Amino acid sequence: MNILDLVISPAFAEGSTGSAGDPLGGLPFLIIMFVLMYFLLIRPQQKRAKEHKTLLAAMKKGDEVVTNGGIIGTVTSVEDSFATLEIAQGIIVKVQKQGINQKLPKGSAKI
Repeated sequence: MNILDLVISPAFAEGSTGSAGDPLGGLPFLIIMFVLMYFLLIRPQQKRAKEHKTLLAAMKKGDEVVTNGGIIGTVTSVEDSFATLEIAQGIIVKVQKQGINQKLPKGSAKI
């Protein structure tokens, strides 16, 4: 006879005597987790996207902006999905409007 047989057999013989539990017991936890995810992740992202969309819609000639790449320039023209920026005197680049990150206060871009 093996010594493990003395330990393992009684453990399996006891079995499970607990009840099945409440099938909806984990539901409040899931609801709380979803609410936390919404307020910590989803809602702030939606707010930022709305602010960015408003920024792009209000962009006009003469605005000073920063692109996602960190380039600072002055808007010289705005089209449907592109904007033309003057990043230095006589240097004009065309960028997608989605690539514009933020608007700067007047006088920030010294060209």
